[in-house]
Amino acid sequence: MADPKSAGAHPVKLLLDAGERWWCACGESQSQPFCDGSHRGTPFQPVKFVVDAQKEVYLCMCKQTHKPPYCDGRHKELG
Repeated sequence: MADPKSAGAHPVKLLLDAGERWWCACGESQSQPFCDGSHRGTPFQPVKFVVDAQKEVYLCMCKQTHKPPYCDGRHKELG
C-alpha cells in the first residue's frame, strides 16, 4: 500500500466543539486536517471521529499516527 502524503511536520492544535468530523488520512485534502474528498481514487479512507464536548485536540498532520486522528508523536521519528 502507498504511503499517505504528509500535510505537515507537526500536529495541529484545535479547539473543537462537539460534533462529528472526518480526518484526512491521505494527506491530499485542501481542508487539512479534515477530509474534502481528495482521497477518491486512492487506497485511503477518511477517519470519522466524534467530539462529545468542546475540547482541545492535537490532530496528526504527518499522517503516520497509530492513533488516528490524534497525534501520537510519530512525527518526531520521521526524517
